[in-house]
Amino acid sequence: MTADDSPYSLRLASTAEDITAAQRLRYEVFVVELGGDGPMVDHAARLERDAFDPYFDHLVLVDRRLDPASLTHVVGAYRVLPGDRRALTGQFYSESEYDLTPLLASGRRLLELGRSCVHTDHRGGPAMFHLWNGLAEYVLERGIEILFGVASFHGTDIGALAEPLSWLHYHHLAPPEMRVSARPLHRQEMGLIPADRLDRKAAMAAIPALIKGYLRLGGFVGDGAWVDDAFNTTDVCLVMDTSLMSTRHRDFYLRKAGGK
Repeated sequence: MTADDSPYSLRLASTAEDITAAQRLRYEVFVVELGGDGPMVDHAARLERDAFDPYFDHLVLVDRRLDPASLTHVVGAYRVLPGDRRALTGQFYSESEYDLTPLLASGRRLLELGRSCVHTDHRGGPAMFHLWNGLAEYVLERGIEILFGVASFHGTDIGALAEPLSWLHYHHLAPPEMRVSARPLHRQEMGLIPADRLDRKAAMAAIPALIKGYLRLGGFVGDGAWVDDAFNTTDVCLVMDTSLMSTRHRDFYLRKAGGK
């Protein structure tokens, strides 16, 4: 999946070392950097994990210069769950935050995405490109029709996030047949600022790169955000129908899957 002279290789995790290294990376990003926590986080071993991990495929970006025995060789990670495995878990991870009824009723091939992260030393370069490339191959090989999953803004200060949340609500809300909804209790309405008072430049600058990447491919967001106090994030649910991509977006996506 990568050029021979690249320090990176991309694969589905196939060893215990790969899984543990991915969980170690997630700990560094989601716990140390972002201040998150959870019932299965192992602070002593520095592992971020949950009950869903055994059922997901883990796409890992490996730095071939690092020894797998060090458990630092995974420098990027993505976990993905095909819809036919939902029966094994009883629910998708996202269902604790969002009502996915429109997607579940569609009868289409679903893929849940989550826990996307890149080590701080490898950001701003080709690492995320390699992860997107691998995800594209995974999706195309399995005929996936709808991608979805929660993506996060850092922090739970809704006032500070009002501009980007409002922009997403007014300009990228999913059509009714794909419009998942944030569940009550931790639900946060997103249309916080009137549409005619929004500053597009400021709003876009505040949207995380991962979310903007999905929007560029023609993705949408669900109805409402979900405040995750344990993870110190404010989440939106991203939804993308591969059949609705524009020609430009589809060509870009397919080039990633087929090129270096």
